[in-house]
Amino acid sequence: MGLNNWPIVKLAVLTVVAYQMLGTLPACALPLSPGDRLRITIPEGELFNGIYEVNLDGNIQVPYLDPISVKGLELSDLERELTRLLVGKGYFNPTFIKVNVAIIEWAAVQVSVAGATFQPGLVLINARSAPDRALQQQRTTGDYPVERFLTAALRNAGGVTPDADVKSIRLIRDKQEKIIDLSGVFSGEPVEDIPLIAGDRIVVPKLAAVNNEQVRPSQITPPGIRVILSNLTVPASSNASASITREATTFAYGSRLSQAVISGNCAGGTLATNASRFAVLVRTERVTGTTKTWERSIEDLLKKPNEDSINPFLMPDDGVVCYDSSLTDARDVARTIGDFLNPINLLRGIFGGSNR
Repeated sequence: MGLNNWPIVKLAVLTVVAYQMLGTLPACALPLSPGDRLRITIPEGELFNGIYEVNLDGNIQVPYLDPISVKGLELSDLERELTRLLVGKGYFNPTFIKVNVAIIEWAAVQVSVAGATFQPGLVLINARSAPDRALQQQRTTGDYPVERFLTAALRNAGGVTPDADVKSIRLIRDKQEKIIDLSGVFSGEPVEDIPLIAGDRIVVPKLAAVNNEQVRPSQITPPGIRVILSNLTVPASSNASASITREATTFAYGSRLSQAVISGNCAGGTLATNASRFAVLVRTERVTGTTKTWERSIEDLLKKPNEDSINPFLMPDDGVVCYDSSLTDARDVARTIGDFLNPINLLRGIFGGSNR
């Protein structure tokens, strides 16, 4: 091959690469689902023109035609089907008929999510408030349902868990199955965010081990989590004095036990009294109802923050309890005995104080 042919070869290679890249881009066409509202326009076809809504059976009823099953069809598919039916019934000449179908409103759809998510079950996606729906219906045509895609369904199911196999997510529709790879959400590579219709089933398989790279905010994981904190011991005598507010119990997804310990004011103070303090992490599995606990030395948490076995990641609705060291407990016992033996404190306890 001569050098003169190199630009042509280079162009051919670039064309193949571009075609492969296009095959991995998100799907743009959305299939129709019950509740979707669309407008049919046919020049010189006033009897058939109008606004139609897909019923619960997935059909639309066009005058003078039998119910048309449109669930799962794209708009271009419906245009071809209408053209075929109208020409077949003899209402139009195939040379002159022109059918246009435009969306007015994409409806909310209910899908099921199972497997490695924090809240598996039925989820409703693309739901809108009444004012938003009224505003949308005033428009002639055009709507883009950003929340009617696979990633939105996973978010509404609480997000995927750290052991989710995001490379092998199963989408089941009308007994047909498709495997979707969403690992690009975490790597930055292109992903195919599949549009959904009512009745779709999503199954997220589990990995044999936790993938730490998935424990961070993303399109398919929780943006943040709430953790229950309790530090009712020295150096804090109450949650209020420990500054355990709503803000103190809210963490970005990907935070570890050490962050909760610091936020709850469980760490710090003099070395002699706080070096032996420890924290207990309490977690209840939502699906099984099983409760697990982890007890960790606060000193180890702060000295070995990157070891998963010592400093685990926080999960939604975890509970963290802090306890004092044995030295602090012994000091409190001695203080209590001293207060009891002090006659002034004893009289105050009997008569309710001398300042009344």
